[in-house]
Amino acid sequence: MAKERMGTRARLLSVDLSLSARVTRVRKRLLPIMQTAIAAGVAFWIASEVFGHTQPFFAPISVIIIVGMTGGERISKALDISLGCVIGVAVGDLFFYRLGSGGWQIAVIVACALLIASFFSRSQLVTNQVAIGSVLIATIMPPGAEVTGIDRTIDAFVGAAVALVTLALIPQGPVGKARQEISKVMELMSSVLDDVADGLRSGNAEVIEEALDLIRGSQTDIDAMSSAVASGAESARISPFLWGSRRYVHSLEMVIPPVDTAIRTTRVLARRAHILCGDNDRVTPEQIELIDALAKASLEISDVYEVDSRKLQSVAIPRIVNDLRVLGGRAGMDVVGDNGVLSAYAILAQTRSLIVDLLQVCGMSRVSAAAVLVPTSTSPKYPPEQYS
Repeated sequence: MAKERMGTRARLLSVDLSLSARVTRVRKRLLPIMQTAIAAGVAFWIASEVFGHTQPFFAPISVIIIVGMTGGERISKALDISLGCVIGVAVGDLFFYRLGSGGWQIAVIVACALLIASFFSRSQLVTNQVAIGSVLIATIMPPGAEVTGIDRTIDAFVGAAVALVTLALIPQGPVGKARQEISKVMELMSSVLDDVADGLRSGNAEVIEEALDLIRGSQTDIDAMSSAVASGAESARISPFLWGSRRYVHSLEMVIPPVDTAIRTTRVLARRAHILCGDNDRVTPEQIELIDALAKASLEISDVYEVDSRKLQSVAIPRIVNDLRVLGGRAGMDVVGDNGVLSAYAILAQTRSLIVDLLQVCGMSRVSAAAVLVPTSTSPKYPPEQYS
């Protein structure tokens, strides 16, 4: 799939206010909404009808917290909530329920509960639950009340269990969101490289500065990518319906580190290109061609991950790898020319690093990826491959 070049693409990537995009976002939220609604209702019913609790509010609250978690942390958060409730109730019953609910009493209760919780877990969620549990015991849930701290603990267990069962029986697709986030990051990187090449070609530092601003703000996208892949991996572990996808999800997990590294490499390359243009220096056309080719390769990788087709991936990735191998053979010291300045050599170094990064994104090991580079040393650590 071809995407038009983006001189203004860097700005357009960060702003999408179209109605279709909003509708798409809502549609993607339907399954999580359904999961949360069903699980909350079931948890409330079990806590009220099976356990006989009159106000089992914490059962659906636990569901909302756990199902809403991202980043592959839902199992650990379910355990954290349950542990925090148990410790909070115990601490409240043993120490604090007679203190009352005045201002200084609440201050003492919260401080002591947080201190005690720190001995049991480093999790902020556990710490918060202990403090909340202690406050509830000391104020509206003292032992002997209609709703007790023990009831709240049972409700937390019920909510956590129902949430995990719901995630197992009504799973979200483990790869769709992950692929979309990887595609988004790779398209962003392609846009930045495209603008860097244009800036170097025209000597316009402002174009490169805009690209730098974009990539400096890319951490949110990188975090979203990592979180989506982690959530997909967790879904594949929890749900028996997704166990067949675990190998493919694991392959997506392996892509995240080199994508992250490639973004960092691109950031350094853009910064050095900005310095070079600010000094009114130039690079050779061959160096610009290499960066253009890397922008194209990044966009092609983005296209592969945008379309949820493993067949397309099996066809496109080998072709991209071959193109990158050719680039590795061209990225020698001679492309800088006879009058190259320090910044030009630094750009070449980052270009070579980015070739290695993208090859790793495509599935090659670091050793194999580094071996495609034409050597710049008389004793390279990784002997170069031979090309016909």
